[in-house]
Amino acid sequence: MSDTGARIKAADKRMRKTLDPVGEFLTDCFHLLGLFAIGGATVWAAGAAFYQMILKGYPSIEDLLLLFIYLEIGSMVGIYFRTNHMPVRFLLYVGITALTRHMIGFVQETTGANLEILIFAVSTLILAFAVLVIRFTSSRYPSPTYGEAGQSGVKVD
Repeated sequence: MSDTGARIKAADKRMRKTLDPVGEFLTDCFHLLGLFAIGGATVWAAGAAFYQMILKGYPSIEDLLLLFIYLEIGSMVGIYFRTNHMPVRFLLYVGITALTRHMIGFVQETTGANLEILIFAVSTLILAFAVLVIRFTSSRYPSPTYGEAGQSGVKVD
């Protein structure tokens, strides 16, 4: 390698040594700001849903399931905030709860057997199977910790 190439490589190394911590700091700031925004929006949405239940005078099963969805999203944000570990299972739980909520509403509005009910049920079963697969694979093949095998800071469960 020529002298110019070596100087460029050394300058690149110095630049990265200086700028990498700045980039990591800005990424962490954005990460925290985004988590607080999602958490705040979740609390706001749950509060609004609860207020609507109070105005209505009673909670329906769909209202309660909606609150469970907000609870799961809040838990997911909390876990991600504390551990920097993306709990994908919680997303699947939200999907299962949302499908159940819609299926209950659909059953209450329609009479008789319907193909849509079967689609909701099969979709819920598929998501439940996905939870099983993720739980099995995460226990059998744990993900490396931060810094191992070139992993980024975000782990997926």
